[in-house]
Amino acid sequence: MSSTEIKLQADSRLTALYKRGYPVIEQELLEQLDEHPVEGDLVTIEDEAGAFVAKGYYGEQNKGRGWILSTKKEEVIDVQLFVQRIQKAFAMRGRLFADESTTAFRVFNGEGDGIGGLTIDFYGEFGVITYYSEGIYSMKEWVVEAVYRTYPFIGLYEKKRFANKGAYVEGDDFVTGEEAPEPLFIIENDLSYAVYLNDGPMTGIFLDQREVRKRINEHYAKGKSVLNTFSYTGAFSVAAATGGAVQTTSVDLASRSKERTIEQFSVNEVDLEQQRIHVMDVFEYFKYAQKKELRFDLVVLDPPSFARSKKQTFSVTKDYSALLKQAIKVTAENGVIVASTNNSVLGMRKFKSFVEQAFASEKVAYTILEEYTVPDDYPYLKQYKEGNFLKVLFIKRED
Repeated sequence: MSSTEIKLQADSRLTALYKRGYPVIEQELLEQLDEHPVEGDLVTIEDEAGAFVAKGYYGEQNKGRGWILSTKKEEVIDVQLFVQRIQKAFAMRGRLFADESTTAFRVFNGEGDGIGGLTIDFYGEFGVITYYSEGIYSMKEWVVEAVYRTYPFIGLYEKKRFANKGAYVEGDDFVTGEEAPEPLFIIENDLSYAVYLNDGPMTGIFLDQREVRKRINEHYAKGKSVLNTFSYTGAFSVAAATGGAVQTTSVDLASRSKERTIEQFSVNEVDLEQQRIHVMDVFEYFKYAQKKELRFDLVVLDPPSFARSKKQTFSVTKDYSALLKQAIKVTAENGVIVASTNNSVLGMRKFKSFVEQAFASEKVAYTILEEYTVPDDYPYLKQYKEGNFLKVLFIKRED
């Protein structure tokens, strides 16, 4: 942990932002330095008159050059601050800890819980800590101590997401305690899912979609044919199949998606004969489905923000409308599309404009039935809307 402290001067605009609770240390502040700071350096921000404004740490990531940790001059950035913030966050999840129907959820959500660049997820008595910069990783000892002073995890894992452009740093993710079984079985809304805590950047399930899966399972799947695109390990397909779907079709380009999806179905005793799994590019599948005149009552679109295949590159901000147009073509009359994105820079208004463009282009009327953002275990700051990254729309074709 670096002991160097950097003092930066903010202009009136940034001073006002930080006083209102804006959490990101902006690049323009660092331009006044003669030397490049070291990851983990503590930062004090003053106004143009030299008065204290805020303090935090330096750590490069996609969302800025560090995070504000306090606007109180007397507050010390040390292990005790981490203990206080993490204990408060865990206490706020009391309802989830008491819910026997769900054993996997987020217990610490970055700046929304007071420490930007850090998240902690709960997987059935095992913890997964994700560090989004080398700066916060330099405080790892504080984080681990604070976690164990808060909750007796059986074992801890870490994900380092601070390689080039936030990519995952390969390596052994096990930190301390006992290692989790592979797979580890967790419960979400009474359904079981197999997860792998030491198998790359992701575990096998995206916890922020918990409410969306529940809604599909309880209200949208029964008696329906379901297409799940960018299906990953098939969690949406499992929710649909166990909710009474007559058939699910899962499509993902990753070769391992098939075996992992079969595993998820098997864990929940789903009849595999009624499920279809395709390892292929989603746009290629849409062409195939249109050629075969396939139609689905429910279509799930949850692409990554950016993806590259041999034939094309997909970007949510540029290509989501085109993706939706393809989905509309294979959605049955009066069917429903679940359109989702976790792109943090894309607001709900802009996302809805993509929907409007796509349906207008296809000359199909639609109604937005429901919309979802991050669940309550993903708190965010109103001063930093990027923290509310998840946007989900249930869209009905009006034929």
